[in-house]
Amino acid sequence: MTRAVQLRFRDVEVQRIGLGTNRLRNTPVNLAFLRAAVAAGIGHIDTAHTYTGGESEETIGAALSPIPNQCIVATKGGWASGRPDALRTEIEESLRRLRTDSIPLYYLHRPEQDTPLEDSLAAIKEYHDAGKIRHVGVSNVGIDHIERARAVVPIAAVQNNYSLSERRHEDVVDYCATEGIVFVPYFPLRGDADTTLSGIAERHNATHAQIALAWLLERSPTMLPIPGMLSLDHLNENLAALAIELGDADLQALR
Repeated sequence: MTRAVQLRFRDVEVQRIGLGTNRLRNTPVNLAFLRAAVAAGIGHIDTAHTYTGGESEETIGAALSPIPNQCIVATKGGWASGRPDALRTEIEESLRRLRTDSIPLYYLHRPEQDTPLEDSLAAIKEYHDAGKIRHVGVSNVGIDHIERARAVVPIAAVQNNYSLSERRHEDVVDYCATEGIVFVPYFPLRGDADTTLSGIAERHNATHAQIALAWLLERSPTMLPIPGMLSLDHLNENLAALAIELGDADLQALR
């Protein structure tokens, strides 16, 4: 069966490879790159309140405002503190930086030890109910966190560290697939290539990164990796992974 290259993100269909922007700075070159990325079919752009001191959000806002309807821009808050007042401040700043009245997807960046998860998400839910956040996600979480979060507000996406070389969250990947929740792996290309990966890449006339992305896409039907990219050449190389079909022998070897 041919693997789907698009994924339904609640109300929008997006390509199954997105764009991570944790190194994005507000420069003319990067503004042009973001516009070209969306024109090339990137439908999911991921950022956070903390990335490059706020420049990542500012650059996305300057390049894309108003955010196209077919593009899910995601940002995150609550890395330093999950207190409701701190989250409200960060959400307001993100709305301003992104130059939007409604953030397509907003994550709680991580559960905080000193603030109950439910309290943090209740603050985010206020903005969701007011229409200032369309969809809510959680990041750096286990299944127990996700279920507690879903008791407060619908959860559209989960973002955890996951890749060929980092598989601590196998159970979360499977849970999200069963529940129809988009799973967004960050650092999807982190790790060193071994002889197995090199051999598969050679057989497919592909790069190591392309095989790693193709494996992620095969791993779960709700997987949407967000490799960091700052050039069109890199973007086009990664998008080419959408066309790579790994065979059973490839998947068994990578398993």
